[in-house]
Amino acid sequence: MMKYLKIAAFCLLPAGILSCKKPYAPPAVTSTNSYLVVEGVINIGADSTIIQLSRTVNISAVVTKNQVAGAAITVESDQNDIYPLNEIRRGYYGVVGLNLNTAKKYHLRIKTADNQEYLSDFVSAQVTPPIDSIGSTATSAGLQLYTNTHDPNNNTHYYRWEYNETWQFHAKYMSNYVTNGTEIVPRSADQSVYSCFANDTSSTILLGSSAKLTQDVISQAPIVFIPSTAEKIETKYSILLRQYALSSDAYNFWVNLKKNTEQLGSIFDAQPSNINGNIRNISNSSEVVIGYISACLVQTKRIFISNSQLPVSWKTVYPYDCLVDTTYFTAPGTAGKSNPTGFNQVAAFLIPLGSTQIPIDPFKIITGQSAGTGYLSSGRECADCTTRGVKPQPAFWK
Repeated sequence: MMKYLKIAAFCLLPAGILSCKKPYAPPAVTSTNSYLVVEGVINIGADSTIIQLSRTVNISAVVTKNQVAGAAITVESDQNDIYPLNEIRRGYYGVVGLNLNTAKKYHLRIKTADNQEYLSDFVSAQVTPPIDSIGSTATSAGLQLYTNTHDPNNNTHYYRWEYNETWQFHAKYMSNYVTNGTEIVPRSADQSVYSCFANDTSSTILLGSSAKLTQDVISQAPIVFIPSTAEKIETKYSILLRQYALSSDAYNFWVNLKKNTEQLGSIFDAQPSNINGNIRNISNSSEVVIGYISACLVQTKRIFISNSQLPVSWKTVYPYDCLVDTTYFTAPGTAGKSNPTGFNQVAAFLIPLGSTQIPIDPFKIITGQSAGTGYLSSGRECADCTTRGVKPQPAFWK
């Protein structure tokens, strides 16, 4: 959640023809501090509560994630109800369907493997209103997705959203053949690597507020923009949107975090500031802990968008430069000569297991005095969709 800053000091000679830059590495870049980061929401409804624990890493570090394993986490009420979470995988802790009493307050207790104990403040349970709709607007540049919601009781006012995207895509070329390590054979249906599914999650902080409005209504809040050339909308696309109700303190935390992580870099942006959450080390109040724990009913909504619903002028641009190669059993000789070189490119480049080249279709050519047979082939990233996705269709897909 820190961004690298480099300040250049320019020295202008009197003649105005030379300048120099002096790099400045802020202490934050080389600091040995590693702060605990707590992410997640206490879901008071029937869906799962997932809490992620990690520690910050230096910008210069090789690793980008430092998940915290072996912790003991519990959700506790102000009336001494205790709900333990289980470690699902390294750094992720969860429990299914707490269905908590909205009249009580809740906090999170964390005991790490190094015997440090952290506690969040008690927060009131908030009932998030449903998502009214997810809409879209198509422009020449792409598809803008937005959401609408409202609270008829006029109680919420502060909102946050996260999303998961899933889309079906195809390899650039359909490979009809596959190697078994000894020869090239026709590819069976279950060996097809042409159609796959990929997914992504929101990477920006999405917030909305109706606090300055007379009615608690959020209209066309931007969620995500998809360029018209994006592979996501080549065939079919789906987005699962999650909506969280926030308190004013939680909203201010997320606004501050957004400013510190997404809106820095120019002279017109906000200056970095402290990010004050509601979690603390109970034996060391001076320790910095990053995160804000809320308790709310999480609302979700999923929509599907098919390519047939989009402008016909939009054309997907494949993310790689893909070429089709001719791979010969016996390569032809040089132009004007009928003698082959004798080099078996198929055996060298296509038959070995794990080859970077994928056979597409066989071919036979006769050009002047040169002749050859073999396979059309392409790079694995162009003919095998599993390099970037998975073949099984998600259970929710329709």
